[in-house]
Amino acid sequence: MASHNELGKEGEQVATDYLMDKGYKICERNWYFKKAEIDIIAQKDDVLVIVEVKTRSTDDFGDPQDFITPKKIGHIVEAADEYVQRLNWDKEVRFDIMAIVLNAKEKKIEHIEDGFLFF
Repeated sequence: MASHNELGKEGEQVATDYLMDKGYKICERNWYFKKAEIDIIAQKDDVLVIVEVKTRSTDDFGDPQDFITPKKIGHIVEAADEYVQRLNWDKEVRFDIMAIVLNAKEKKIEHIEDGFLFF
């Protein structure tokens, strides 16, 4: 596996652990619909949380969340809509971003609730 793929998987595990520590129940990881992947689907209280995890080894070229494109958001929203329909979910759905910087010197985690609102 390429090192960037390993970093991404490590970042997803860090995000999962972080969310669980904050009281989220993890429903799915790496859930696919068509060409879209949802990194984490979690639930906290009556809110279904769709989480996009972006991991970088450095923030020298921008914050991890800066690398999420409108096209990627569109795919995630489409996949989330399918998941919600399959689940028959009729409560709140929120789209969060977990921006993670991981390297030998630091582990920086930023949880951005309603992160897609900024695009």
